[in-house]
Amino acid sequence: MPNDIRDIALTAHLMRRAGFGATRDELERLTEKGYESIVEELITPTDESPGADQYLLYRYIPSTETGGPSPAPGAANWLYHMVNTQRPLEEKMALFWHHIFATGNSKVDNDNHLTAQIELFRDQGMGNYRDLLLNVARNPAMIFWLDNNENHKRAPNENWGRELLELFSLGVGHYTEKDVFECARAFTGWTLSPKIPRQPHHRFSWSFEFRPEEHDFGQKTFLGHTGDFDGDDIIDIILEQPQCPRFVARHLYNFFVADEPQVPAWSVEPPRDPQAVELLADTLVSSGYEIRPVMRALFNSDFFKEAMYQKVKSPVEVVVGTLRLTGDLHGPDPRLTAFGQEPAYMGQSLHDPPSVEGWHTGREWINSGSVVKRVNFVADRVSDPSLPGVRSIIDRVASDDSAITPEALVDRCLDMMGPLQVSDQTRWELVSHAEDEGAVSWESGDYENSSRRVADMLALVAATTEYQFG
Repeated sequence: MPNDIRDIALTAHLMRRAGFGATRDELERLTEKGYESIVEELITPTDESPGADQYLLYRYIPSTETGGPSPAPGAANWLYHMVNTQRPLEEKMALFWHHIFATGNSKVDNDNHLTAQIELFRDQGMGNYRDLLLNVARNPAMIFWLDNNENHKRAPNENWGRELLELFSLGVGHYTEKDVFECARAFTGWTLSPKIPRQPHHRFSWSFEFRPEEHDFGQKTFLGHTGDFDGDDIIDIILEQPQCPRFVARHLYNFFVADEPQVPAWSVEPPRDPQAVELLADTLVSSGYEIRPVMRALFNSDFFKEAMYQKVKSPVEVVVGTLRLTGDLHGPDPRLTAFGQEPAYMGQSLHDPPSVEGWHTGREWINSGSVVKRVNFVADRVSDPSLPGVRSIIDRVASDDSAITPEALVDRCLDMMGPLQVSDQTRWELVSHAEDEGAVSWESGDYENSSRRVADMLALVAATTEYQFG
């Protein structure tokens, strides 16, 4: 592979993991800046790279602000941001934290609170992990989701305390049942303020409220420390545990680098790359739990650069990446609500994860039903020459040649869709299909037919195993 193509491939890898992919025009423009400069732009975007215009969305589709008992408006809201933002890592980090702090509208039943929680992840997802934990503990959607509004000093509710330790910070095996109970005591009184009934005006929002009369001010013993602890103290003690940065680092590795075993197995399954996890954990601690330095270390590492196509794309990555590649669904498009449900058909319902554990990732994204949905969604769009992104690909495949061989057609389409390196068997199948109609001619009379053939080949590439990895 020539050096310039290697550089393009590395940039494409970075943009798939730190965002949702990029067009070939974008890849070439970015590659000219140099890899480390791209990383810096992703981690610390400037005003020249704005996020999506949320107020424009609310002007045209107001239901995406107000939410309701269905997660569909909120999913449409988030899809709009992911497709239209020029700050892709912000949205990707929000998706990461949505997976970790999995909160579902199936119980919350007020989707505007899920939208507010995603805004929290968007705004603070690359900030300080301690601050994020504290804000999640005070987040109304999370309080209701894990019943901390039912956590009283005379009747502690352990749901929030257990998941804080098990799924949000330490993992199974690094705390005791006594620690869970003492953690719950420390968070008593962290609850929701009453809100105005929704009729006749609309839905009003909950807000966090601390009720001292409900808080247990007594002495607690937690993870070997004893004192009159409240929730802030509990989080500080958690961050002192050696396992905490390793737990967060393994999540980052699983989401951004390569597929790991599922979280419930982490107490018995070692990390895929222990040295990589330790590097990320050490960076997390040395930075005072700042996320940006960790992401900088991750994206610039050799283990990241060498992990091309070692992750199965999540349904959200499939949908958003396809829409951005093809130039479909820009702006406050009325199809947003319908398209926002496409990831759900593939097994990932935004604003509605299956449990507090979040989604099982990697190869568990793939089953006989979801793979058909994934392939059809991509194929339907990349085979549509009316979409601007597809038209751009066709023009690049055509180049200045009057005709190209079936082998060249396959290679150029693989290049435009990746660049992708497929197995010899896969390439043979693609070439055999292309050979059925012979060389592709770009003479005036054959242009439309040749465009169709390129679009059909793009659809076949989308169906390959290699393309379904990111």
